[in-house]
Amino acid sequence: MKIALVSPYDFAYPGGVANHISNLDRYLCRMGHEVKVIAPASRAITTFGDRFIPIGRPRPIPNSGSIARISLSLTLAGKIKAVLDEEKFDIVHLHEPFMPMLCSAVLRFSNTVNIGTFHACDARPGYRLAWPIGTIMLKRRCHKLHGKIAVSQPAMRFAGKYVRGDFDIIPNGVDLENFSPNVSPIEEFRDGKFNILFVGRLEKRKGVGYLLNAYRQVKHEIPNSRLIIVGPGTRLRQKYEKWVKRYSIPDVVFIGFVSYQELPRYYQTADIFCAPAINRESFGIVLLEAMAMGKPIVASDIDGYASVVTHGEEGWLVPPKDSRQLAQALLAVIRDEKLRQEMGEKGRLKAQKYSWELVAKQVADCYLKVLDEAHCVE
Repeated sequence: MKIALVSPYDFAYPGGVANHISNLDRYLCRMGHEVKVIAPASRAITTFGDRFIPIGRPRPIPNSGSIARISLSLTLAGKIKAVLDEEKFDIVHLHEPFMPMLCSAVLRFSNTVNIGTFHACDARPGYRLAWPIGTIMLKRRCHKLHGKIAVSQPAMRFAGKYVRGDFDIIPNGVDLENFSPNVSPIEEFRDGKFNILFVGRLEKRKGVGYLLNAYRQVKHEIPNSRLIIVGPGTRLRQKYEKWVKRYSIPDVVFIGFVSYQELPRYYQTADIFCAPAINRESFGIVLLEAMAMGKPIVASDIDGYASVVTHGEEGWLVPPKDSRQLAQALLAVIRDEKLRQEMGEKGRLKAQKYSWELVAKQVADCYLKVLDEAHCVE
């Protein structure tokens, strides 16, 4: 099959959708399919060679405690039509198909079989960026989706409020080749201190403020501990660093952006992985990455995370926005080595079920099913 994977987000900026598409591309190509990736990009993307087709210049748009880096240009039609006419894809697979402007425009002009994957939850399709434009797009173009995929039950429940019809639930995957426990840890942090790791963009919804409050208590009771914060972000990082300095909390390390290839080494360095997000997480790829590395987890009890981690099995889930209970959970897991080992082993076994090899096969099977259904209608 000749497949287009379309993202509305800046492909040069790290994010869950970009990682999802990159891994899906790699495994679909291994299966023998011809794949091209279409997305806006703020800089040249060399990873895919001539298989990457940049369309649109992304702009950072504030969006409910996060930043959406998307193209809002109204002049994309010409290039989109030219690409679709030249490539003649069998499948156009749009990730967040109603997100302005690229995905919604590609859906408008595509005359082949279109499949949409819905990643988000707790936001409107459109997604509070251009409402009521998003509603108009949805009404006009919803019928052009021949197949619908949601990455989780929470994502399906959210999308189902606005998009009728059946969904296939196909989860995010984890790259077991990259996130392997065989990698070496970061040597400077192998000094006997107990390492708590956070990975994610420094955005309000990721809950780092609550983690810092919790760690303040943890550090008081477990002096030989350290908090390692990995992920991009400038404005909130400065705010968090000032807070840490104000309260004189030692051993809080802000790493900043880490490459995909280097990230497993930080997981390997960690004794516990903590994900304190407060909302709007439909799945939790970072949880899978930590589980693949055999790390116990303490995370917020939100729908997206609860669809990946079973409380008391691979980790502990605590109420979001509750620094006190987050600290208690971290302390309990820190003090119980056997529990940490058991959680890590259960997580590693569970992560095998989410390997990209298996997930990509589910997606390819979905393509074939939708193609057959479309041909039957014809």
